[in-house]
Amino acid sequence: MRADPGLYRYLPWDERPRIVWPGGARVALWIAPNIEFYEYDPPQNPKRRPWPRPFPDVLGYSTRDYGNRVGHQRMMAVLDRYGLRGSVSLSTAICIHHPEVIAMAAERGWEFFSHGIYNTRYVYGMDEDQEREMLAESMALIERHTGQHCDGYLAPALSHTERTIDLFAELGGVYTCDLFHDDQPTPVRTRSGRRFVSVPYSLELNDTIVYVVNRIEPRRYGRMICDAFDRLYAEGAESGTVMCIPLHAYQVSHPHRLDALDRALEHICRHDGVWKATGREIARHFLDHHHDDFVAAEDRLEAQR
Repeated sequence: MRADPGLYRYLPWDERPRIVWPGGARVALWIAPNIEFYEYDPPQNPKRRPWPRPFPDVLGYSTRDYGNRVGHQRMMAVLDRYGLRGSVSLSTAICIHHPEVIAMAAERGWEFFSHGIYNTRYVYGMDEDQEREMLAESMALIERHTGQHCDGYLAPALSHTERTIDLFAELGGVYTCDLFHDDQPTPVRTRSGRRFVSVPYSLELNDTIVYVVNRIEPRRYGRMICDAFDRLYAEGAESGTVMCIPLHAYQVSHPHRLDALDRALEHICRHDGVWKATGREIARHFLDHHHDDFVAAEDRLEAQR
């Protein structure tokens, strides 16, 4: 047994090199809409049931279909108003089932990264070849339907194996959202030695966690977003921070909830020093300008122990 997965090394906040974002911004803000497809009657996985009710789960399926039918257009209108591009955590089967949603995001210059193929199919029980094939297929679907290289990965329903990051890096991936350990990008070790980075993705501000797990009301969610930004903005004066707002259109885009997000984005975007970025842009800027300095700082700290 291991006490640590060994994906990243310890580097305390006060011993890190300074991060400088484009234009001297304090905060790199990225919005991560999850555009997902949940199957009505998916194949069963022995490790996890996709629906809490017996199949077929009409309620679960139709609730999530609300996002693809109604919610995404509402969300897009809000992000458009503030000049924000989404970085889409994409169930890549959407490219086949709802290509219209993909087209609307693509014409806005949004990024697409892999969230697996279906959000009702997990990697539990897959061997290495099966997982590699799933990752490769999801990346190929993104390139085929959007013309974009898939740089990032968030595991479907946050299901992954010890090999996931290594496999994704070997297939040409650049960053992961599956580590929730920091407010700045982090160098990630891979078995191939490829340079790879963790881009902060917030479960605390994830609307599904907020509304379904923690049962927080909309206006409190809006306040949480503002409070998180205010702290990261203040700390970003010393070294650039990252703020991620992960969204699901079947959660945040309901008529009684969307205004909370709108008001929070208005608060954020009235500040100077906010880089309205994508996950890809954050990852590549860090790799180009800060990754090697962070690794050197980690080496120094390790040598002192």
